[in-house]
Amino acid sequence: MPLADVPLSLYVHFPWCVRKCPYCDFNSYTLRDELPEERYVAALEADLELQAREVAGREVISIFMGGGTPSLFSPEAIARVLAAARRHLRLADDVEVTLEANPGTIERGRFAEYRAAGVNRVSLGAQSFDAARLEALGRIHSPRETVRAAEELHAAGLTNFNLDLMYGLPGQDLPGALRDIEQALALEPAHVSHYQLTIEPGTVFAGVRPSLPTDEEIADMLPPVQERLAAAGFAQYEVSAYARPTRRCRHNLNYWTFGDYLGIGAGAHGKLTSAASGTIVRTSRIREPRRYLSSSAEPPVRREVQPAELPFEFAMNALRLTEGFSMGLFSRRTGLGAAAIEPTLSVLETRGLVARDGDRWYPTVVGLRFLNDALIEFLPDTPESAGKLRLSSAP
Repeated sequence: MPLADVPLSLYVHFPWCVRKCPYCDFNSYTLRDELPEERYVAALEADLELQAREVAGREVISIFMGGGTPSLFSPEAIARVLAAARRHLRLADDVEVTLEANPGTIERGRFAEYRAAGVNRVSLGAQSFDAARLEALGRIHSPRETVRAAEELHAAGLTNFNLDLMYGLPGQDLPGALRDIEQALALEPAHVSHYQLTIEPGTVFAGVRPSLPTDEEIADMLPPVQERLAAAGFAQYEVSAYARPTRRCRHNLNYWTFGDYLGIGAGAHGKLTSAASGTIVRTSRIREPRRYLSSSAEPPVRREVQPAELPFEFAMNALRLTEGFSMGLFSRRTGLGAAAIEPTLSVLETRGLVARDGDRWYPTVVGLRFLNDALIEFLPDTPESAGKLRLSSAP
């Protein structure tokens, strides 16, 4: 398992939001007091200094600052985090640096300051351009604020930005879903994430379920939306991701091709490959922000991924990609031979969920729609596999 062949990224988690959305099951918390910006950035710096020792000398190809709402933090705070990354890690000359932003938290001129801090890509949480749908989702911004944020991005020279959109929303129909796409395209993003609203355990919507379109109505929304995006030059390359040429998200591609990443911040997860031992380790940080603040200089929790788990761990990511994966990539990323995964792929091929082109396996159109049905076949019979499957639906 050659270490040099495994790309490395950095994920930084910012856990606070102005208000937690009722559908969200991410590690995020409503900000009830003053934002502890200084303390949290200092904790991130300590966390990064500690974990960077494990990847000394390796090049970092991407940085993703997610949440929560990272844009609650000032450009000065983001600059400090990126300065720490440059200090402790070897960043690629063309490193992709993404900041997630909520349109309702962006002050005029702030994107120019984020760009000056080192951000070169933004993911904007639009979700919808219908005010009634945004209200049903518990979002704090208006459609006009999304438009203004996109205008600010263009003015700042941050034209490489993503718009997050959702479909299958309460009260939404096909014309409404298409209107969202048209209004998104008018803002000239480089990338569009378009994913279905799902009801996740532990969320407000799980307790008080909203009235959603039927499964048939939701299924009927997707093909016309995909056709419109394709006509506008956005190629689908993952279950919920569409990009203009050369604008695929490098960071997420590293996840989906089973690359490595450091995870710093409250609740952040990481994955690291050891060439010396031939093992893959998952790391995790304490989720609750106050506890994280008092423990960021301590090592993260580590768990070695067992060989029996690797086919599922790999497939859960790689089968999200429309182009799938080569058997050579599977072997390089896991250290396992084709016999560990090909029998399961052959079963899925007979069910029409995956197809094969020489050395490459990829999901069919049906397989992309019913990805979880395919992934079930890879689940090992181990206690660690419980609860993993729903991760495949994350945007």
